[in-house]
Amino acid sequence: MENVDLPLLHYLGIAVDILLVWFVIYKLIMVVRGTKAVQLLKGITVIVVVRMLSQYLGLSTLQWIMDQALTWGFLAIIIIFQPEVRRALEQLGRGRFFSRGGAQGEEDTEITIEAIVKATEYMAKRRIGALMSIEKETGMSDYIETGIPLNSMISSELLINIFIPNTPLHDGAVVIQRNQIAAAACYLPLSESPFISKELGTRHRAALGISEVTDSLTIIVSEETGNISAARNSEIHRDLTQDELREVLQRELQSPIKAVSSNRWQWRGRKNG
Repeated sequence: MENVDLPLLHYLGIAVDILLVWFVIYKLIMVVRGTKAVQLLKGITVIVVVRMLSQYLGLSTLQWIMDQALTWGFLAIIIIFQPEVRRALEQLGRGRFFSRGGAQGEEDTEITIEAIVKATEYMAKRRIGALMSIEKETGMSDYIETGIPLNSMISSELLINIFIPNTPLHDGAVVIQRNQIAAAACYLPLSESPFISKELGTRHRAALGISEVTDSLTIIVSEETGNISAARNSEIHRDLTQDELREVLQRELQSPIKAVSSNRWQWRGRKNG
């Protein structure tokens, strides 16, 4: 009987060990998912694949280069991923590392859409400049940390109040994460594209800049003209109506991202960028 129990306990221990390792890996992926580290991980995966192919095909020089990249890459990872490592340790200390994130329902998304449309309409009529970036698959935690954390339920009244001129939070961008206002007065990277129209200001350049490094959807209200624009995938579409804005928000936030069709929006807005 004892000889039967010992192998059973051994295999059970192995199963628990594997499950724990996969759980930790899953949580680490959740931590880096909200950062630019995801793109770096893809690059590391490419290096590993090239290393395996070079060994299989007998490409000794390429194999040596990949070996050096992997050997010194661990030190580079520690340096490059330093913000992500710090964030993971902070979440572990706060007891958030093993917490489950709540799923966002369609009802919450619809509330978010209506709040953005209503606030945008109010600000456009009064020429109140605004910049709102909505997180999608690629996380924006790095940019959220540059602003003032709010973590509040979204409403049109709150969005309007944030962008009222001469208020403490009006200068910068609002980042919306999981149907909540994560932070205000955030700094977004400015696009350095030479093809941007000279008539576009800092808000539009910031919207294009964040669209070049993430898949976020960014809404802009021009302070000079009151026109509404939207930026995503390094493209900016200008002079949107309220109905067009609502259609864009519904398409981008309520339906899954499609590999081809989502790169070209179907509305009558004038594209520039």
